[in-house]
Amino acid sequence: MLKHGLPVFALISLAGCAQLSQPVPTNAPANTDAADTAAAVSVCEGSVELAPHLAEHFTAIEDAELLNQALGEPEQGKLCQGQVYEVNPDAKLTIHRAWNSTNPYSQFGKWWAFDQPAGKVADYREDYEICYQWSPLDKLVSCELKAGTKVVVGNGQSAKCSQYLTYGTSEAQQIYLVDAEAALTACEVLDAEFSWK
Repeated sequence: MLKHGLPVFALISLAGCAQLSQPVPTNAPANTDAADTAAAVSVCEGSVELAPHLAEHFTAIEDAELLNQALGEPEQGKLCQGQVYEVNPDAKLTIHRAWNSTNPYSQFGKWWAFDQPAGKVADYREDYEICYQWSPLDKLVSCELKAGTKVVVGNGQSAKCSQYLTYGTSEAQQIYLVDAEAALTACEVLDAEFSWK
């Protein structure tokens, strides 16, 4: 999911990628150009199943409307595939989000991660499909999920940032929250610092 290191808290401003797990056609028409084929077919990576240490905090539920809000078209970000979960009553789980200090409303955005950002910022952006123009990822907030909260967990959809940069789908799991401020408690905010190697 996330990498381990933590230079510029490249957490989850996650403009992730989700689209329900569906069979992907393998035979595109011969006269369809590559761009059209890529836009028409999205091959999702990873799984929406939770690791055992996370699964104990959630119950899988059905909520088609919430799931559809989190899913995105190829090259548009959001999720490529997802599953709706509800936080169990006895859960105590911290999630993380890298955000943009120049936009205070960005702190409680919709895209979060299970793991604190670590490693290279560029790798984090690629794992979570976070375009440079969406956020400098210079702040990190870590909060606990409240019991009963509904989330969508899924894998990133591709995101086209510019004619020079497109992130592909990713197996990294992202968390989609509709109203993060109401769904979270006990938050801690950290500042990013330069760290060069």
